[in-house]
Amino acid sequence: MLVSTRDPKEIQIKESLAIIQGLSKDGGLFVRKNIPNIALNELQGLINKDYYELAVFILCKYLDEFTKEELEELIKHSYKGRFDVENCVKVTPTKDSFVLELFHGPTCAFKDMALLVLPNLLRESHLKNNDDAKTIILTATSGDTGSSALNGFKDLPNTKIIVFYPTNGVSAIQERQMCKLNGTNTKVIAIDGNFDDAQKLVKQLFNDEDLKNELNNTKLSSANSINIGRLLPQIVYYFYGYFDLVNNKKIKFGEEINFAVPTGNFGDILAGYMAKRM
Repeated sequence: MLVSTRDPKEIQIKESLAIIQGLSKDGGLFVRKNIPNIALNELQGLINKDYYELAVFILCKYLDEFTKEELEELIKHSYKGRFDVENCVKVTPTKDSFVLELFHGPTCAFKDMALLVLPNLLRESHLKNNDDAKTIILTATSGDTGSSALNGFKDLPNTKIIVFYPTNGVSAIQERQMCKLNGTNTKVIAIDGNFDDAQKLVKQLFNDEDLKNELNNTKLSSANSINIGRLLPQIVYYFYGYFDLVNNKKIKFGEEINFAVPTGNFGDILAGYMAKRM
């Protein structure tokens, strides 16, 4: 079960419903009440696992409704053949540090790591709830999230995705990735303002009861980092990056390292924090 960060005592929800809903009705994020802890001997057993196996292990710790076999098939379907390196990510040494390369996916954005998985988690969540409702994905972007989300949700049955981005607020290549995708279920809207204005618009739409009533059998969800189904896959690359250093004898198992994390709305660093707590 997951709880709302704003009202954990009153609002509790199944993982599949949280993935479908995206954001709690009180505006909070859906999270585990207690972050799963991995024992030392269990952690040692993960060192030699490939990225796909590690992703299944992490998701199993959070998604009690999903079987290991279901998650294995889901991860395989999400990742296989979508990256230009074997294990999705790559660790490259520099003069005095290491770079965890997360740009090997279809849009060259780190958000591919999560947004290739989220659509399949959403589809399976609907199946688990015998829910045939259509879903509209509302997403705000400063560039990366939009192109990754559109790519992940493109042509997914019973799903439409609408991306809002600030006019003149994304790079030329990101704008082309979004506007030239030609998905049957995709729409891109430029707004006056900045990313915060776009994000505010998405949250206002989520809280618009008149809109929800008008939509009838269509539900609203999100591909932003407010959705737990997007956050969880991002935990995986922190583990993989650490184990890569151990396997290549750059550090010893148990040795501490620092991650310097570029982050906008703090979804990336939140995944890192959860990895650390685990």
